[in-house]
Amino acid sequence: MDLQFIELDSFEICSGERFNLRLSYQLFGQPLHTAPVVLVNHALTGNSQVAGDEGWWADIIGPGKVIDTETYTVLAFNIPGNGFHQHTESFSMEYLKFKARDIARMFAIGLERLCIDRLYAIVGASVGGGLVWELAGLRPDLARHLIPIATDWKANDWLVANCYVQDQILNHSSQPVKDARRHAMTFYRTPKSLNSKFKGEINESGPKVESWLNHHGNSLKARFSVSAYKMMNQVLRTIRLADNKEAFLKVASGITGQIHLITISSDLLFKPEENWNTFIDLKTVKEDVTIGEIKSIHGHDAFLIEHGQLSKLLRPIFSHKYISHDHSQSSYIRNW
Repeated sequence: MDLQFIELDSFEICSGERFNLRLSYQLFGQPLHTAPVVLVNHALTGNSQVAGDEGWWADIIGPGKVIDTETYTVLAFNIPGNGFHQHTESFSMEYLKFKARDIARMFAIGLERLCIDRLYAIVGASVGGGLVWELAGLRPDLARHLIPIATDWKANDWLVANCYVQDQILNHSSQPVKDARRHAMTFYRTPKSLNSKFKGEINESGPKVESWLNHHGNSLKARFSVSAYKMMNQVLRTIRLADNKEAFLKVASGITGQIHLITISSDLLFKPEENWNTFIDLKTVKEDVTIGEIKSIHGHDAFLIEHGQLSKLLRPIFSHKYISHDHSQSSYIRNW
């Protein structure tokens, strides 16, 4: 579970510029190369600490959980620049030069350095789900299961618009992280979610919803730097596996793994109808595609709230119990 590092010297991003980067990661569960590997891509304010006492997805990943660390090796990279463990990167000042595709390429190199040729699954939500798509485009035969949650293969105009406002706040506010987070919570959740939670109630300092927004702003400010927020926001708004639907379907038709879309009924960022349209489009070029929907009033953040529903949707993918003499493991465990 200790944070480990891979040096990426003179890494060339899509623009052609080169940077010296450090790709950090953590491993959970079974020792590497002894069990099928599940790669987990973290969300915008998340990190590689996906399991354990402080794990942000500990309800999903751990002993006896749906992604069972007694069965799988779980690997999680940090998106360089996300500031985990106070690692500040000099390249973060040039965050606007980076794209989601660059991060996926870093992850692909990280897998090569760790001698991982094949994954059992890649799973991620929000920006992490976008990186599932980007990795699949780079390595169409990398994983048996691809699970993008609360995301899509491209950032739509509504998402780009909100990310643009976020970037303006981060660059011009006197309290950038706090203000950007307060703004973000208004579209990570939904009107129905906030109305049902607060019911117009007032406390000594004013409307309770304002206190709640301030709480989230202060909480993120305490653990997240401005540079990290800028980088993560930039990665989110540059998700773009292909330039148009036709190009996307051409790429998707070459993906060998099963694709499992998971959408959220009330998501205001990656609208469920877009995910259903993606599912219908995919079915024209690929048979092994499924879609599941989390029913929730809580919007985009439901993947962090509705753990019961998410576990039910994931369980069929991760329920297979591997045994040591099962030769079906050979594609997922490196034979030393």
